[in-house]
Amino acid sequence: MAGRLAAVFVMGALALAPAAQRPTPQTPPGRATPPPPPATIQPVTPLHPPDVVFLPSDDAVVDGMLKLANVRPSDVVYDLGCGDGKIVIAAAQRYGARAVGVDIDPERIKEATANVQRAGVGDKVSLVLGDIFDPAVSIHDATVVTLFLLPSLNQRLRPRLMSDLAPGTRVVSNSFDMGRDWPPTRTEQVGNFTIYLWTIPKRAAGD
Repeated sequence: MAGRLAAVFVMGALALAPAAQRPTPQTPPGRATPPPPPATIQPVTPLHPPDVVFLPSDDAVVDGMLKLANVRPSDVVYDLGCGDGKIVIAAAQRYGARAVGVDIDPERIKEATANVQRAGVGDKVSLVLGDIFDPAVSIHDATVVTLFLLPSLNQRLRPRLMSDLAPGTRVVSNSFDMGRDWPPTRTEQVGNFTIYLWTIPKRAAGD
């Protein structure tokens, strides 16, 4: 994928309204004026169609992935290919983590936005419309990354995970591994699905 970051959706009660139409909040006496919301980044180049057909993960698999990754409130969970937002919502709602969902499909981001608002976790979840292979879509602050892609996409993503993520970051994938060159640390079976866990290793001196 070779698109650029298309848009950032910052969740909130008025996240989908144009900034110019938002009412100016009244600041209670004695409190600092809140900073203005970030501006929407407009597309620079068109995003290409998704590489995979969206298939939502089973609830039990979502919970199994987050448990296998040992998600805690201090974590920042990135779901690369977030679809309807189920994983980022669960990470925020059940585990208290901050979460970021990235998807290249505007319809999925629209659906995820509605689901996040409905779940009441807009203060913990951000959604990004963009290409997971685009360096402009930053993943550096992730401490957990979740995937439900394809074997070829996992392997294509692997160099970025190795270079951009800090050592110790956990990567968990539904159904597909990373190939023979990077065996998982652990695997678990959840119903008919296998989930895989890796940990980003320490870098050699000079890397």
